[in-house]
Order: sequence, then structure tokens, then C-alpha cells
Amino acid sequence: MICISIPEKNVETCLSLISKADMAEIRIDLAELSAENVAYVFSKATKPLIATCRPEKVADSRRVELLKNAITHGAAYVDIEIEASAEIKKELITCAKAHDCKVIISYHNYENTPSVKELQAIIDSCFDEGADIAKIATTAQNSSDSARILGLYEQNSSLVALAMGEEGKITRVANVYLGAPFTFAAISEKQKTAPGQLTVEQIKQFLNL
Repeated sequence: MICISIPEKNVETCLSLISKADMAEIRIDLAELSAENVAYVFSKATKPLIATCRPEKVADSRRVELLKNAITHGAAYVDIEIEASAEIKKELITCAKAHDCKVIISYHNYENTPSVKELQAIIDSCFDEGADIAKIATTAQNSSDSARILGLYEQNSSLVALAMGEEGKITRVANVYLGAPFTFAAISEKQKTAPGQLTVEQIKQFLNL
């Protein structure tokens, strides 16, 4: 399944894009959505949505408010960074469980790809802390890094693992065949939300091959 990452600020355009997808990740932080717009998008959407609000641009208290708003208005998944405080994790996971929303705990490394031992410890920590799905996104410097990411599927399920950057593009397609419940794609070249992210059309072309 392909999950499109949407940073769209216009809520009607956002809903139109969602309707054409299998599922979508709403980047609340990049779209700079208000609490009212979050409620509108998540309550009106006809496809499963992931609520994501990264900490770089939004204060923690505001992020929790926006994510809880998404959860209570129908989010199928909420993404919580592994670095989030125990208090934030507890509040969001409690809210998610009360509203039949699955929890993704995510790890992002924008510099490199750690060893298999380190990555496995991170995955284990995600599940120990209450994740339904663990997400691992590292940066591939070479093909060995990508192979190491794809190798994680041998020992793990309920995992979305991929490598960012040019060297990691193969992981965004191969992971679907190895057991990932979904992979992430951009709407277009101009709306990529991560380094090396492929567009929906590019992934579809690879899958058709």
C-alpha cells in the first residue's frame, strides 16, 4: 500500500488528494494547519490517515493539542517520535487507544544508518513503549546501508523501515515486498517531505515492473 505524505495547506485540496490515495500522512507541521482545519480534514477524509506533527516547527504543547485533535476526529494512526518525552508519549498513546487509533513510534536519523544491533534495539524500544507499528528512517550513504535496513524485515513485523537519500531509494519500493504495511511517497517532485522520497507515480511504475 502506498501512503502519500501531504503538506498541503488548503484543506479542500488536501481532501481531494486524499480521495485519490490508498492512505495518506497529513503533515500537520508542514501544512501549518489550525486545530479547526485538523478537525475538518480528519473528520471528512474517506481514506485512512496518519497524523504527523514533527517538533522542529511546533512547540510540544501545541503538537500534543493538534495530534489529539486529529485522533479524536478519526485518525487511523498517530506518529510519535521516539525522542518525545515519556509524558507526551503517555498522553498521546492513551488518547489513541481510547479512539481506536494505532500508534506509530518513529525513529529518524538524517546523518547515517546505525548498526543492525542498534537498529534492533530501537525497534524493540518502540514496541516496549506501546507502538503498534515501528517506523525506522535512516540516511543511506551507500548500498550496504540500504541492505542493512531491508534486512530488518527478516526478524521484525509491523515495521516500516526505509533509508532516506539517493542511495536509499530502493528501500522505499522493496520494503513493500518484504512485509511493510505501507510505504511513503510524495504527491509530486515539488511536495517531497523527505530526502530521496519517490513520487506516487514513480513507485507505481516500479511496482508494475
